[in-house]
This record gives sequence, structure tokens and C-alpha cells, in this order.
Amino acid sequence: MFPMQAVSLLFLVAMIVVSLYLIYRRKTAGKPVKHALVTHIVSFFAVSVLFAASGIAGQALAAATPGAAEAVGALDPQAGLGMIAAALAVGVSGVGSGIAVAASGAAALGAISENDKTFGKALIFVALAEGIALYGLIIAFSILNKF
Repeated sequence: MFPMQAVSLLFLVAMIVVSLYLIYRRKTAGKPVKHALVTHIVSFFAVSVLFAASGIAGQALAAATPGAAEAVGALDPQAGLGMIAAALAVGVSGVGSGIAVAASGAAALGAISENDKTFGKALIFVALAEGIALYGLIIAFSILNKF
């Protein structure tokens, strides 16, 4: 394994371990862990994107195999960022859709339990919330078709 790739992998694993340890310490101390969890998740993904954007993976591939330097050079430098953008489009829209479906689904079940005639209206709101994930998937496909 290329040394820079090993260092970056160890750094990311260390970030996960430190994050879990700090969250465990806050939880055992009786403090809220939400702020620490969000901070560490955001910093982990920021460092991951930084490593991906800096081309460490391409350099490691070029150094690991003799004929890969031409293949890495032939790739569009924006392709990696495009794939990150597509992944973020699907991931963020999926999380947003999950939050929306959880809220509207719970409210819909409560409304249906009181009055059976509200089933159609409740189903529309849940379907609209699920559409957010589909929009993210369509955007991701359009981003990936550019490369």
C-alpha cells in the first residue's frame, strides 16, 4: 500500500475512533451528545472530501501500478468532484426525505386513526415527501451523465 494512502486511511479511521470516544465520554458524563456528534460527522466528511479532491487516490493508484499513470492522466480531473456531488445529491435528499416521511407519516397515521376518510389526503403528503428522494436521484443521474 502506498504510504500516503495508508496515512490518509489511518487518519480517517482515527477520526472515527476519536469521535466515538468523545461521544461516549459525553454520554457517560450526562451531557448531550448531539452537538459533538454533528461536529465530528461534518469534520469527517469534510476531511474525506478534501482527500478525494486533492487527488490522493489517483496518486496512489499511479504509484501502485506501472501502467496506471496514463489511465489516471486520461481521466477528467472534475470527474471525482462530479461523483462526490452525485453522492451528496442522493445522500442529502434521502436524509431529507426520510425526515419528511417520518413527520408526515406519523401525522397521517394519527389522522387516519381518527377519521378513515383522510386516507387519500394523508397519502398525498407522504408521497410528496418521498418525491424529494427521487428528485435527488434524478439530479445525481444528470450529474453522472456529464462524465
